[in-house]
Parts: sequence; C-alpha cells; structure tokens
Amino acid sequence: MNTLFDKIWDAHTVKTIDGGSCVLYIDRQYIHEVTSPQAFAGLKMRGIEVFRPDQVTASPDHNIPTKNQHLPIADKESAAQVATLEQNCQANGITIFPIGSPRNGIIHVIGPQTGLTQPGMTIVCGDSHTSTHGALGCVAFGIGTSEVEMALASQCILQSKPKSMRINVEGKLKEGVTSKDIILYIISQLGTGGGTGHFVEFAGSAIRSLSMEARMTICNMSIEMGARGGMIAPDQTTFDYLKGREFAPQGKEWNKAIERWSKLYSEPDAIFDREVTFRAEDIEPMITYGTNPGMGIAITGSIPTSDGMDQTSKASFAKALGYMGFAEGDKMLGKKIDYVFVGSCTNGRIEDLRAFTHFVKGRKKADNVTAWIVPGSKEVERMAIEEGLKDILAEAGFELREPGCSACLAMNEDKIPAGKYCVATSNRNFEGRQGPESRTLLAGPLVAAAAAVTGVITDPRELM
Repeated sequence: MNTLFDKIWDAHTVKTIDGGSCVLYIDRQYIHEVTSPQAFAGLKMRGIEVFRPDQVTASPDHNIPTKNQHLPIADKESAAQVATLEQNCQANGITIFPIGSPRNGIIHVIGPQTGLTQPGMTIVCGDSHTSTHGALGCVAFGIGTSEVEMALASQCILQSKPKSMRINVEGKLKEGVTSKDIILYIISQLGTGGGTGHFVEFAGSAIRSLSMEARMTICNMSIEMGARGGMIAPDQTTFDYLKGREFAPQGKEWNKAIERWSKLYSEPDAIFDREVTFRAEDIEPMITYGTNPGMGIAITGSIPTSDGMDQTSKASFAKALGYMGFAEGDKMLGKKIDYVFVGSCTNGRIEDLRAFTHFVKGRKKADNVTAWIVPGSKEVERMAIEEGLKDILAEAGFELREPGCSACLAMNEDKIPAGKYCVATSNRNFEGRQGPESRTLLAGPLVAAAAAVTGVITDPRELM
C-alpha cells in the first residue's frame, strides 16, 4: 500500500520518461531575489512567458536589511537583486509581497502563514529549505536555477522519484526539549548523509504532539541529513492551523478540502525503503560543536574523540575542531559566546520568539553578547509587538529587528565577525556561513536564550 509521499507524487506525475525520470506537475512555486533573476533572463532570451503566474508567489528575503526597511537598500548588489525581482514579477503578472508590506517575510514562513501552502500540494522554490512546507503534508523541495526556469515556463519539472524513508520519534519529550533539539538529535545520530536519496516522513507520538510551527522546524532541517525533503501527515493540528488563513479554502470549499486532506496519510501496511525509530526520552537540549549540522551533542555532553575513525574522517574532524577552536573531549557548557541570532526559516516564527522572550523575561542580556532577534515575517513582527514581546525584550536589553533571512547566511548586513562565536537558531553551521571565519553553534531558542543571558553555553533547564 502507498506511503503519503507516494500518494502525492503519483497524483502529480504527468508522465514517466524512459530511464525513470518523471514530469512532475507543481501546484505552487515560490521565488525570491537570489535564484530567480537568471531564470527570468532565460525565459526572456527564449521568448517564453510564465505559464501560470497565479501559481507563483514572490517575496524578497535573503538580501534585505533587518533595520530601517523604510529606507532604500544601501548595498547596491542587494538593491539591484530586489529591484530585479519586483520588475520581473510586474512584467509577468506574479504576486509579490514587497519589503515593508504586511505580507512580506521569509518565503518559507509566509507560505504556511498565509495559507498558500496546503496539504497534498507539490511545492518548489530555488532554495533548499523549501522542505519546510512539508510540515503541512506536502511534497516540497528545493530546485536549481535551471529548474526554476523550467517550472516558470511549464508548471512542471523533470525529477527522479526519491526513495521513501520514515523516521519515528515515540514517547514524551523532556522539559526544555524543543523541535530543534529533536532534529539536531536525529541528524547527530544518522549523519549528514543519513537521508541521502530519500524523501522522509516524520511520524510517531512525539511528532504528532508538536505544534505546526514546531513541525516546520523539523521538516526545514530534513535536508541537512541529505534527504530530498521532509513531510508530516496532516491531522487536526494542521487543519486548525490553516482554518481562516487568507488563502486557505473558505466556506463549502473548506469542507471539501478537509475531506480531501483527511485521506493524506501512509497506509498502515505501507512499506518504506528505510525506517528508523528514536525514543523521545533520549533527547536532550542540543548544540553543535563543528562545521556541519551532524556535529551535535547534548548540551551537557562532551565533544567526541576521533578514536576509531579512519584517516580521512580524522583529518576532517580535526579540521572542523581547528576551525571552531575546540578540542576533542571538551565540554560545551561554560564556553564563552559573542553573538546570539534568533530567526531564519528554521526558528523565526512567533512561537520561537515567544519561547525566547518568556525565558529572558525578568533577566538581562549578558554584556559580552550581541543579540539579533529577527522575526520571520511582518506578521510575526506585528504579533510580537501586539503581544508585548518587543517591550519585554527591550527591558531585558534585546532589540526586535525587522524581518528577513538576516544572519542565517550573511547575504545582507547581518554578518558575524571573524573568529566570533554565534549561538544561532538557524539551520547551517558551515565554515563562513554567517560571515567569513565566523563560528556557528546551532541550537534551539531556549539554548540561545540561556546563552544570551549568561554569556556562555548554558543548559536552559538550570534556569527554568
């Protein structure tokens, strides 16, 4: 019997090509300013129009500043990319949520938030973290620039069907453990290649207990273990989240949609190419120590040793620790940090800001820490202000910035200086990801909050 992935993929397969590739129909394409200009230029050169502009949605996010968004963008290259996106959308009749508008934000935050992302859809974007949308029961994945052009021209792309994988997390999470800790734990156990060639369905009682926003964090980072994408079967939590959102079905159409979406699950006897199960009770608050998301340990743990590694792995391990300025066997607790970044398409939603703010309430930011608290969208920013989060943050010494991708990837002004340590709620800790020679420690919002108020790596449960 079929998996959830099979049901959606097969329903969208227009044609299977000799050799196994599929022409896959795409329900929604998201675009931003970084990976779309070349695609539009390609269409123009070939004299091809966008096939179905009403199924494409744009929002500038990567290059935009997170302060003074009412002013022109200072960086000339960023300004040119954003202007080009606006021009391309206007010329092709594509809906765009421009900087400063109430709907603007990180594309993977605003898709679910507006109800544009819906269960059963196929979704693509020229951005690897498109997998975020899988949390609503979609087949969503990142594509390259040539495929962005292909989708704009035909509303289809050519893809090989990935294998299927199910990761179950069963049991009850401990206090202080967030969805970010779950996914960092999974990647630490399976490695950055553990999901290669597969599309992953996350299941189990611990996953079902999560809110929609927490599920998005899980699916967002599925690609960090090499998976093509991640997804979670839609349920009542999904339906409650979507109901009443701007672009979600309304009235009678809503009832029809629920009937359709309720059939989106893996059959009880569905067979996956690979299946793994973890116990929720084994998961602690996590932090990374190296230069890929798989190099993660429990906050109270020690950096592993290279004993038993082959020569190639040892060399890679030593290089990562050398870059980070750490040593084998080091404890992470108590290590001094310089920056804290809360935001990105991984942890820039209102629940993340609420968790961080609740933790720092009544405390003060450590003097040695520079903190950037960046909402994932204008809507998240609005809610943070209306709920009083901005005022609580200010009282504790934190500034709520304006939405954007910010320090996740340093394509804008928010860069971590060389040699400095940043506890980041984003998704990647590669060398130079947050700025040349910057050092990134991936964590969830509670670990980030504990570090922000103490100035060192701290187990948040000690302060809860």
